[in-house]
Amino acid sequence: MRVAFLAALIASPLAAQEAVVPTASTAEAPICTDRPTKSNFACTVPKGLFQIEADGFTWLANSIGGIRTDQLLFTNPTFKYGLGDSSDIQINWVPFTRIRSRDVGGRVSTLSGPGDVSVRFKQRLTSAEGAFQLAVLPFVKLPTARAGIGNGKLEGGVAVPVNISVPGGWTVTLGPQLDVLADADGQGRHAGFTGLVNIARQFGKFTLYNEIWTSQNFDPAGTVRQYSYDVSLAWLPQPTLQFDIGANVGLNRNTPDLVTYLGISTRF
Repeated sequence: MRVAFLAALIASPLAAQEAVVPTASTAEAPICTDRPTKSNFACTVPKGLFQIEADGFTWLANSIGGIRTDQLLFTNPTFKYGLGDSSDIQINWVPFTRIRSRDVGGRVSTLSGPGDVSVRFKQRLTSAEGAFQLAVLPFVKLPTARAGIGNGKLEGGVAVPVNISVPGGWTVTLGPQLDVLADADGQGRHAGFTGLVNIARQFGKFTLYNEIWTSQNFDPAGTVRQYSYDVSLAWLPQPTLQFDIGANVGLNRNTPDLVTYLGISTRF
């Protein structure tokens, strides 16, 4: 509720201006990113151009069963390259993360190192510009992180980003995603599902995002369900440069209580 109230306060002084949330895939259009929040957009990087989307800093906090865990990500960049008029290739890697845990007895343990690598390919299925945008985004996660940071298993899936621009400067984004995940005991694979509804509106050079997100992990040992409310604000001082700030608030005990981040994206 506090985050929602903050979002309303941010939006109110900007409401006098109206524009359109960037969703186009052309070099002449403003940069279109798969951040902030957890949503992906259907837009692709224009052919022959590079794009970098990165967290400058991310903090995750969670408390379950008296155990407090804090994780810090020191940058979380995604590098993109436009392969064609409607496709791009993407690589995401966390170069360094630190996890600090404190148990009920007050004992503290820390773990640090690089994260896993994710390789993604996005194919837009609709025209470069338009009120309805649809893409497919298959991806694979390579187990490059040490035990405790990653699970050491190859995983993957496919997302289907959908963007719908509606009158009044609003954009609705849907994000169904099917995951193929490693079993908790390391002996097999199972399915997972991720879904979200994101509502965004641009006010001048600012865009406010509100999102409800869920992840359903159907592990044979027991289904793990996560839910969060995500809010963020993006600022485009230039057509090819974006800054953002955001927070994800966990809505159940299986979801991190709070995730906060600062980010930057640029295209060249």
